[in-house]
Amino acid sequence: MQQKSILITGCSSGIGRDAALGLRDAGWRVFASCRQEKDCEALRAEGFESPRIDYTDEASIDEGLAQTLEATGGTLGALFNNGAHPLLAAVEDLPTDGLRAIFEANFFGWHTLTRKVIPVMRAQGYGRIVNCSSNLGLVAMPWRAAYTATKHALEGYTDTLRMELHDEPIHVVLIEPGPITTMFRRNGIHYFEKYVDWKSSHRRAAYETRMIPRLYGESGPDPFELAPAAVTAKLRRALETGRPRARYAVTFPARFSLNMRGILPTRVADWITLKI
Repeated sequence: MQQKSILITGCSSGIGRDAALGLRDAGWRVFASCRQEKDCEALRAEGFESPRIDYTDEASIDEGLAQTLEATGGTLGALFNNGAHPLLAAVEDLPTDGLRAIFEANFFGWHTLTRKVIPVMRAQGYGRIVNCSSNLGLVAMPWRAAYTATKHALEGYTDTLRMELHDEPIHVVLIEPGPITTMFRRNGIHYFEKYVDWKSSHRRAAYETRMIPRLYGESGPDPFELAPAAVTAKLRRALETGRPRARYAVTFPARFSLNMRGILPTRVADWITLKI
């Protein structure tokens, strides 16, 4: 690529922040965006160029991308769509408004930004679009229907985009992290409290014994959990190799899900998932 510039969303913590730091150290010009201005200010204090991009606010997408392109003279080497949030709830307790909200943040906003970036990359004759999916884009797990639905949608969307751009110099890639040590679960508390009336649920006992302790407690790392740097390493490979793969699995659960989907009978896969 002619210019190693990248726009990354969701850089206030976790995968996005580590990617911003790691790619900057590797010589990339990183535009590390965040949803909240205060987080952008903190990154600017660390020397980053940090436009504010909130996937639920199209005006911020327009302005953040415009600032990025103005700084680069109208080019952009890569986009890493990353910012997202969870919403834990049993399906029957998931209000439609909550489902709309998570799709706005985890899917529709990604589409809005991606559509605006494609013409830029087409005009310059190169580009990489990397979407951060999830193990839950490949399989399903109880209590995670909202997040799982957005990531399953992202998988199909990205596969389609990759095929549509196969004859152009724009590579489209999925990163499949699996369990990564971040504030992701804690960041979902706001959405859980806003949308889920768990005290009135038929499954209240399960919330009390399983989900509330997991959401609010300090349960320690999940099995096979890795640090965000493991994602950054795969991201660098997706960005810097001449012919990137369609998917890069990061953790063992992601690799297992990627290899086993379509092979295991559905009820066997369900049994394994419910035992985790």
